[in-house]
Amino acid sequence: MSNIRTQKWLLDRRHVLRGMGATIALPMLDCMRPLTARAAESGSTSDRPRRSVFIYIPNGVNTLTWQIQQAGRDYQLTEPLRSLERHRDVITPISGLHHPDVLGKHHNCDKVWLTGANVPADGGAFRNSVSADQLMAEVQGVHTRFASVEIAITGGSLAWSREGIQLPAERRPRTLFDRLFGVEAGGKDQARRKLNRTLSVLDTVLGDADSLRKNMGNSDRNKLDEYLTAVRQVEVRTQRAEGWLDVPKPEIDAKTKAHLGRNIDQKEAGDYYRTIYDLMVLALRTDMTRVITCMTGSESHGLAIPEIGIVQTRHELSHHNGDPEQMRRLTQTDTFLIEQFSYFLDQLKSHTDGDEPLLDSTQVLWGSGMAYGHSHGNANLPLILAGGKSLGARHGEHLDFNLPKIGQYDMANAKGHYQLCSRPVDADARLSNLLLTMLQRAGVETDSFYDSLTTLS
Repeated sequence: MSNIRTQKWLLDRRHVLRGMGATIALPMLDCMRPLTARAAESGSTSDRPRRSVFIYIPNGVNTLTWQIQQAGRDYQLTEPLRSLERHRDVITPISGLHHPDVLGKHHNCDKVWLTGANVPADGGAFRNSVSADQLMAEVQGVHTRFASVEIAITGGSLAWSREGIQLPAERRPRTLFDRLFGVEAGGKDQARRKLNRTLSVLDTVLGDADSLRKNMGNSDRNKLDEYLTAVRQVEVRTQRAEGWLDVPKPEIDAKTKAHLGRNIDQKEAGDYYRTIYDLMVLALRTDMTRVITCMTGSESHGLAIPEIGIVQTRHELSHHNGDPEQMRRLTQTDTFLIEQFSYFLDQLKSHTDGDEPLLDSTQVLWGSGMAYGHSHGNANLPLILAGGKSLGARHGEHLDFNLPKIGQYDMANAKGHYQLCSRPVDADARLSNLLLTMLQRAGVETDSFYDSLTTLS
């Protein structure tokens, strides 16, 4: 199924640069690259979709009940991971990865999970870099109505632009459904008038800024250039949206519309998570987007789960100070979150894309930027890679970067294991290596990503 019937939104590179001034070097934007060029580069006019999903959980896990203790194919899933047994052939649990520039700095773990940007030691403001999902969106977004979709159950977005600007995320299932599949308010003509007004305002801003720029010093010019680039990105997205107005959205049956278009209380956490996952699957099935990020919670907050007796937020539970009851409840929430993720994989398996399950063309990374929340340990990150068989992924093993150096885990020594979650065993085992691997599988032509050293086999 193809959503692309028009390329009215295409801009040539010189047009964009002319509007911004010759000093700004723009990346290749999705609105600059015609589909015929993509087909010529790939050597095929029927390049199969390459989909990517990133799901973040805050504050790490209860590492003492989470840690898989065997590497390779004969590993045993631990208590919170048991619902993934039925997906064993399509998942790779990973132990021992970390972001070197984030070690010991917990304040922005969620913000740099997909970027790897250096976090200031004092936890203050920092300039982020582009997230891996947005590099994928530049390549895969030329085919879809939405280059990427950003979702946050709580907290902010995982997605960051090339200018280090956090993209907005949608938090409510009903609003997300309306954005993806709803009819434009007031009809197509009114939507086009609204977009044209936005473009008119942006043109005025860019014109005034260009005149102002001539009278500025270098420092102020650099700051203005950053601003202009952000404004231009808004203009690009607005022009792109205008081009898609004439392309009908997919028809959604009444039952699905009633299920996904309703308001849901976050106190019904299971229903809330599963509805978000159903929306994500529908967006991928209908090729509305091929890149999705989902923040289930920031480090300072995560949903309580009253339906299983958990009334504390995930942040509260993670700071358990060794209290056995708090740790038991944390394991309960780990188990719950994995069960919802397992449901998501069920849905990706049950729907087909041509002659293969949707999961085969969809690589999914589930995990956290923190390992052990109580001491803010952010080495040995809990990560699960799933799907992407047709993109080159091979699964069925526990990929462990700790065991070759430590020999075996001593789970009776809690303090010793917590140290694994605070200081990496293998300094070269970097999360950026995994992100680079996923980038290449998504069709991004690059040999490095931030501080990556190599790809993962």
